[in-house]
Amino acid sequence: MKRAALSVQLNIAEGSSRKSEAERKRYYEIARGSVIEIDAALDAACDLGYCKPEEIPEFGLTLVKCFKYLSGLISSTTT
Repeated sequence: MKRAALSVQLNIAEGSSRKSEAERKRYYEIARGSVIEIDAALDAACDLGYCKPEEIPEFGLTLVKCFKYLSGLISSTTT
């Protein structure tokens, strides 16, 4: 989860430095994929007994916000 979370931040930074809109969009898509990866890891953590589903609703809300934010960035780039 730590790796995926860092990947979100690093891909946003990398994408924002790209001159090509197509490249920028691709990095934002990769970042959004990492958000989905974090969500899957949280599900797996609960399934494995590391946490209880009722303990993670705040994380879920944050992930949805990040996903929407990245979707907006992706939509704002035209290719």
